[in-house]
Amino acid sequence: MTTNLSAIDCPAPFLNSLQFGDGGYLDGRLCMSEAGISCCLPCPLTAWVYPDNFDSLGKAADWIAVASSVCCVFLLLSWLVLPIDKTHRHYLSICLTFAVVFMNLGFVIPLAGNPDQCYDPITPNDMRTSSVCAASGTFIVVGGWAGVLWIFLRSLSLHLQICWQVVVGRNFMWFSHAVGWGLPALGIILALTLSGVSFRFGATCHINHKNSLADLWIPLLVFAGLTIIIQFATFGYCIKVYLASLADNNATTENSAGLPSYTNSIRTMTPRQAYRRVRRVIQLQWRGIAIVLIIIADVVFFAIIFVFQDNTIETVKDNPATAMPWIRCLLASGGDKNACLDEAGSLVVNMATIGAVLVLLAMNGIWLLILLGRWSMVTGWIELFKPSKAKREFVSVDARLDDMKMNTDPRSYEMLSRDSGKNVMMDSMVTPDTVREGQIYPPIRSYLASTASPPIGSPAQSPDQSGRRTPDYFGPTARYQAPVRSFSSPKPPTREGKGSQASWDATTTYASPGREYSRSPPPRGQYQQSPSQSPPPMGQI
Repeated sequence: MTTNLSAIDCPAPFLNSLQFGDGGYLDGRLCMSEAGISCCLPCPLTAWVYPDNFDSLGKAADWIAVASSVCCVFLLLSWLVLPIDKTHRHYLSICLTFAVVFMNLGFVIPLAGNPDQCYDPITPNDMRTSSVCAASGTFIVVGGWAGVLWIFLRSLSLHLQICWQVVVGRNFMWFSHAVGWGLPALGIILALTLSGVSFRFGATCHINHKNSLADLWIPLLVFAGLTIIIQFATFGYCIKVYLASLADNNATTENSAGLPSYTNSIRTMTPRQAYRRVRRVIQLQWRGIAIVLIIIADVVFFAIIFVFQDNTIETVKDNPATAMPWIRCLLASGGDKNACLDEAGSLVVNMATIGAVLVLLAMNGIWLLILLGRWSMVTGWIELFKPSKAKREFVSVDARLDDMKMNTDPRSYEMLSRDSGKNVMMDSMVTPDTVREGQIYPPIRSYLASTASPPIGSPAQSPDQSGRRTPDYFGPTARYQAPVRSFSSPKPPTREGKGSQASWDATTTYASPGREYSRSPPPRGQYQQSPSQSPPPMGQI
C-alpha cells in the first residue's frame, strides 16, 4: 500500500512543497522536513516575521527614491544645458550622479511595475521568472558598484591634490572612467552569472546568497575600506599640517630676516604655507568630502545589514532547531504571526534597522542635490526660460540729454568735441609744449615740428571738422603721430617761457681740481644763472 505524500497537508500555516512545481527561486523557500514531507512557510517570508506595516515602509522608501531620482535628473540637466559658470560641473560629480540614478532605479522600477513577489504560494520569483525583478536587481547591483567606485575615485583625487600636490589631469580622467564603469560591468556579469537576484525582502530584488560574498560583498567592502583609509589619511594629514602651522608662529619673521627663499616646492614650503594651501583646497572640496562620507556610510551600512540578514536566514534553513520556539508559536496560534513576532525578532534584523537602511539608500540623490547643487543653477534656469530684456548700450547721461534735443545729431558723443571751445578747454588741461625736461636739440626739434598736429584755430582746419562730424574711418590710413606731450613719467619742475631750464654752474660753488678750496658755498636757495639767461619776471617762476 503506497501513500500519496503530496496529498498530506502540513499543519497551518505551513504548506506541503510536493503540491507545487519546480518553478521560481527554489532556494528562497523556507521549509522543514519531517517524515519525508517538506513543509514550507508561505511566500513572502517577510510577511511572517515583520508587522503588517512593513510593506508600507518599503513603499515609503520607494517614493523617496522617486524624489531622489528627480533631484539627480535636475542636476544632470543643469550640467548639460546651463553654462559651466552656473553649475561648476565636473566628471567626478556627473558620473557619481549617474551611479546614484542607477541605484534609485532599483527602487523606482518595482514601484511602477508592482510585481508579484511570489511564483507560487511557497516560492519567490527571481530574475528568470520576473522581468521586473531582473531589472531592479541589475540596477541595484550596478548602482552599488558604480557608487562605491566613483566615491573611491573622488576620495583618491582629493588625497592626491591635498597630500601630494598632484594635479589630476586627463590621464586620471581616463583611468577613472575605465575603473568607474569597467569594474561595475564586470561585477554585474559575475553577480548575475554566479549568484542571481530574487525577491528577498520587499518589492526590490537583491542578490542571492550563493557566492554573493565572493562576487559582490567582499569586493565592495574592499573598495569601501580603501576609501575610508584614504579619507582618514587625508584628514590625518590636514590635522598634522594644522598643528604644525600652530607651532610655526615665527616662520614669517625668520624668513624676512634672511635672503628670499623658493617656496613653491613642497620640500621648502613652511607649515603655515602648507596649512593655507590645504585650507584652500578643503574650502573648495568640502562638498565632495561630505558626499564621500555619506554615500560610503550608506553602502557599508546596507552591506553589513544585508549580509547579516542573509546569514541569519541561511542558518535557520540549515539548522531549523534555532527557529523551533517561533515554529511552535505559529503552530500553537494556528498561524497567527502577530502573536509570534517576539519569537521571530531573534531570527531577523528588526524593522527599524531595515527601514533606516532602505531610506538612507534611497536618499542619496537628495544629498547630491543639497551638496552639489548651487543656487546659480536655479537662476540659470530662470534666465533661460524667462524672456530677457534687450541689452541696452551704455551711453552717459550727457549723451542722452543731447539726443533728446531735436537739433542734435545722434552721432555726437561726449568723447567727441562739440565745439572748438571744448577742445580749447581740453587742450588747456594738458602740459604745455614749453614744459619739457632739458633742452630740445635741433634734430629732435625739427622732427617734432614735422609730426605735430596743427593748432585748433589754424586755417588748415575746416569749420565743419568738429566733434559732430563722423570721422572718415574708410579713408587713407594716417601715419602714427608720436606724442609730443607725455604723462608716462613725472617731470622735474621747470620754468615756463621760451628759455631753457634754470641751472647753476658747479665751478662757482665747488673748487676746481688741484685748487685749494677758498670759497664758501652760496646760501641755500641761490643759484647761478647761465650767461645767456636773464632773471625771469615776477609771477612766471
